[in-house]
Amino acid sequence: MPGWAWWVGGLSVAALYVWFFYYFFVSPYGFRWRALYGEVSYPAGYDIHGIDVSHYQGDIDWERLRNQGTIDECPIRFVMIKATEGANRVDDKFEYNFYQSREYGFTRGAYHYYSTQSPAADQARHFISTVTLERGDLPPVLDVEQKPREQSDEDFRRDVLLWLRTVEQHYGVKPILYTYYKFKLQYLSDSVFDQYPYWIAHYYVDSLEYQGPWKFWQHTDAGSLPGIKGPVDFDIYNGSFYDLRRLTVGSQETIGVDAYR
Repeated sequence: MPGWAWWVGGLSVAALYVWFFYYFFVSPYGFRWRALYGEVSYPAGYDIHGIDVSHYQGDIDWERLRNQGTIDECPIRFVMIKATEGANRVDDKFEYNFYQSREYGFTRGAYHYYSTQSPAADQARHFISTVTLERGDLPPVLDVEQKPREQSDEDFRRDVLLWLRTVEQHYGVKPILYTYYKFKLQYLSDSVFDQYPYWIAHYYVDSLEYQGPWKFWQHTDAGSLPGIKGPVDFDIYNGSFYDLRRLTVGSQETIGVDAYR
């Protein structure tokens, strides 16, 4: 074969490889790349913004966050804080973040990361023994993102519901259920879960594909704010600030016999 044919063949293969890589690995995550380079996409039509944090955010400068932190030119209204994981782990920054967020005027909430390695009842008791909610705090949150491989779908749903009902009985409010939308559709689509406020994780899209009711939307994990080193999750609330406050412990919507434990 002549030399030019080898060049044409090599360039064709290279071009095909570049197209393949872009089509399958870059294009579907275009929002991700733009977010990482400081171009976070903000969902249109929502004014109530918040964040969720854990030890991954390190030492947060809460004063700077309060005075300088805005999302899409709107103040930060609420902060979700990781409290516990599994049956015995407490987030290293929970106590400090939970206290400071209230001191600096944010509506705060606490969440539990569901583990596939511990019984649901033990996890619920661990959260209850760790977290004391006060009037004005958001309801407790269950963050569930994985299902035990050896567990049936039916048993998994039963265990998630056990955590929710145990925690609800203690605090007197319905917990918030956090998960990404495909996981909910696959494992937690039963109507019994619709009674719990839904916090949906769905990144780098202009609008949600999920068709059911929801309260919160975690729309990116690549946000940036003064007072926080590195990326932080951005969230919105589906309603007004008045609606958000009515969701809190002690409001007319959530008050229960054990609401102030």
